Amino acid sequence: MEPIIQVHELRKSFKDMEAVKGIHFDVAQGEIFGFLGPNGAGKSTTINMICTMLAPTSGSVTINGYDAFKQKAKVRESIGIIFQENTLDEKLSALENLKLHCRFYRVPKNKRAERIQEVLEIVDLVDNQKKKVEEFSGGMKRRLEIARGLLHYPKVLFLDEPTVGLDPQTRAHIWEYILRLKEKENITIFLTTHYLDEAEISHRIAIMDKGTIIALDTPDRLKQQVGGDVIELGTEDNDAVAAQLQSAMPEAEVKQEADILRIQVPSSDQFISTFLQQIRVPITSLNIRRPTLNDVFLSYTGRDIKAGPA
Repeated sequence: MEPIIQVHELRKSFKDMEAVKGIHFDVAQGEIFGFLGPNGAGKSTTINMICTMLAPTSGSVTINGYDAFKQKAKVRESIGIIFQENTLDEKLSALENLKLHCRFYRVPKNKRAERIQEVLEIVDLVDNQKKKVEEFSGGMKRRLEIARGLLHYPKVLFLDEPTVGLDPQTRAHIWEYILRLKEKENITIFLTTHYLDEAEISHRIAIMDKGTIIALDTPDRLKQQVGGDVIELGTEDNDAVAAQLQSAMPEAEVKQEADILRIQVPSSDQFISTFLQQIRVPITSLNIRRPTLNDVFLSYTGRDIKAGPA
């Protein structure tokens, strides 16, 4: 089976700056594909080209068998996009927003009522469908945007920070709705998020930095590449301890962050039994854990993704 998204040697330059530098990757049908990157990585530029909103300098993109640059209308019929920003018409009711979307995407007239009812049921907005959107809470608006993005049964659903700013319970419910329809219709999901618990559900994750794809694998394999244990150590003189660490354990990766030292070592047992006994500076905190996706992100980009949306 051919991948539903194929990106080959994709490039984009703005005057003298090359924002995207000849990247290539495929996305399988039905896959949840996570796309992560720090600010300025070229991630948004890449997504805009894939979604036909920005012309490339060179390269090719195929979605659902259609050329994204020569068959834009066909590609747009094949995708749904849920932006980070609210794009609903708040003066219209939920039902009116959905009817308008059906017309834009040429959903057959005899299918519109059935499709609208179906997506409203999925996102639990049936009882609120005649209310104006301006009366909705933030979570309700997000659910309506998801319903709208699913109306025309897209082959690929692009989710740009789909739950940013929402409380954890609402975030969990929204993912419940998305995954329910994904399984029903075998929709491919292309996800950008800085919530790493959301990224964990991806089958594969691509990390982009400085215009290139620097890592692409399953979440588990990416974490295995980081390897070892992560120790978060707080002391009364982190500078002195960091210098001592780099001298005594050159194999350890040491980063200073706020009031702690983040230390990546092959074995926390060895670290505790040897180095900790040598420290003469009082220790204020100690936490030992396995690597997370945030450690992967930090290892590849030098930046903590928790600092903000990528």
